[in-house]
Order: sequence, then structure tokens, then C-alpha cells
Amino acid sequence: MLQKFNECYGKIQAIAQSNEWLELSTRNDVDPEMKTHLGDVLHYLEGAMGCIEPFIEVRVNQEVS
Repeated sequence: MLQKFNECYGKIQAIAQSNEWLELSTRNDVDPEMKTHLGDVLHYLEGAMGCIEPFIEVRVNQEVS
């Protein structure tokens, strides 16, 4: 599960750093909160990853024992 979250995060971050996104987000005819919304997605996805990470680490450690 964490691997899938990491993949999603990486893909969304790549979008946020792409030239296409930067050009689109600086246009005058788009919602000015557009960049904020993408930043919020990254923030909440990172928060979700942080919440599940301890459970995944516990499971991995239990499987190793």
C-alpha cells in the first residue's frame, strides 16, 4: 500500500513541477487556487502516508521476527 502511495505522490509531484503545469497555472483565465489545490493534494497524500507507515513497519517487523 505504501508503495502505491509513493508512486502516486511521485506522479503528482512530477505534474506540479512540469512546464505544462507551470504554464497552465500562471494563465489569467484559470482558477487562481489551482496551484493551492494541487499542493493540498500532495500535503494530504503525504499525511496519509505518514499515518499508515507505522502500521506497515510493524507488519514488516513482525514478519521478520
